[in-house]
Amino acid sequence: MAVPSDARIADAIDRLLDGRADGTTICPSEAARALRPDGDWRALMDDVRRVAADEAAAGRLEVRQGGERVDPAGARGPIRLARP
Repeated sequence: MAVPSDARIADAIDRLLDGRADGTTICPSEAARALRPDGDWRALMDDVRRVAADEAAAGRLEVRQGGERVDPAGARGPIRLARP
């Protein structure tokens, strides 16, 4: 199964965040599951995290751990995605 484009991944993240109340976060796995609801969504996790890091570098997204903004390059373990 082909990997979705970066634009499609970013769109999935945006759609999920648009559906949430201001200030709330999503898990990257939610985007992966939205892109592959009946497939191997886990295989998309590295791509979703990479796109999230790119979006954070562009100022369009925040990557958080424990409620605090973190540098995605150094983030290990579970992260959450939010609007800046």
